Amino acid sequence: PKGVINDWRKFKLESEDRDSLSLSKKEILRQMSSPHRSFSKDDKDTRERFCRKMSMQEYELIHDEQEDESCLQQYRKRCMQDMHQRLSFGPKYGYLCELQNGEQFLEAIEKERKTTTVIVHIYEDGIKGCDALNNSLTCLAAEYATVKFCKIKASDTGAGDRFSNEVLPTLLVYKGGELLSNFISISEQFNEEFFAVDVESFLNEYGLLPERELPLLGNGNTDEQDVE
Repeated sequence: PKGVINDWRKFKLESEDRDSLSLSKKEILRQMSSPHRSFSKDDKDTRERFCRKMSMQEYELIHDEQEDESCLQQYRKRCMQDMHQRLSFGPKYGYLCELQNGEQFLEAIEKERKTTTVIVHIYEDGIKGCDALNNSLTCLAAEYATVKFCKIKASDTGAGDRFSNEVLPTLLVYKGGELLSNFISISEQFNEEFFAVDVESFLNEYGLLPERELPLLGNGNTDEQDVE
């Protein structure tokens, strides 16, 4: 597509070592990165010669330089970063939020964006599995910054009778104010000792987590892992 080609041209021009380029090559790259050059009505001949010249010079420029492969790798990585930023719209959290009362509990669910997944851990001190789940969710919150991870003591919800010790730890998953999943005594789903990776796998089985956040991409060094 023309948009992709023009974007590649601009990236190539920006990534070139300006000091090492000849004046003629700088001019070719400048013209390549400005495809919407306008011509007057009486300048038809110049326009046609310009277009033919650009086509030939662009071909020679691209095929004569071995460093294009490295430049192309950098371009791919930048495109991946741009795409990831566009897809990762919305608020970012990155931590496990402690809710103090039932009002905060309701606000965390009802006043959040409809596209945001809210995961709430109902717990109590001294209940088996609650500490391990809080530790696991703290790790997952850092990995899935677009998910809102919260915890609240059952006694602070204002509905402690609904969350007796027998059903703790309980994990509630909401989106758009609607309850998607309700996992009671969730620690029974794991071994006696469990970690964030176990909770992550469990939530992924139900499709409750988004794609993992992409790591920050480097500057295109060849020793970094290529993005295909």
